[in-house]
Amino acid sequence: MPAPQDPKEASGRIRLDKWLWAARFYKTRGLAGDEVARGRVQVNGSATKPAREVRIGDRIELQQGPLRRMVVVRALSGVRGPAPVAALLYEETAESVAERQRQAELRRLAPEPALAQTQGRPTKRERRTLDHWRQHDPAPDWDQRWSARLDDHEPRR
Repeated sequence: MPAPQDPKEASGRIRLDKWLWAARFYKTRGLAGDEVARGRVQVNGSATKPAREVRIGDRIELQQGPLRRMVVVRALSGVRGPAPVAALLYEETAESVAERQRQAELRRLAPEPALAQTQGRPTKRERRTLDHWRQHDPAPDWDQRWSARLDDHEPRR
């Protein structure tokens, strides 16, 4: 783990948005702050602000897309390091790991979204089938179509 750079880190305090960025939950510190401000991050079960100071032992719950993660803070750092070092800053709870694995399995078993499309541009196979039908079944003569109007056969009175 990198050595603390800031006197606040040495005293065991660091901003939440900075810690989330250093732990690699978000790509930029600005994104981390935005997610906290939107209420997608909770510390010890309560909504918080980006400037809240994180302490070792705090329980952080964060929403990343459809995934909800719960982690316990194990170390503090305001420096974004490599992923193996960032993983040492927190410990994910057993419930969170189980839920993440369950959601991954559901995504794996879910049908391919592209197969659910029923409209839109035809695929190459569908286009070839349409071309085949057009070549073997010429278009109907629209002048000879059937009509339900009575006045086609009898003059109106």
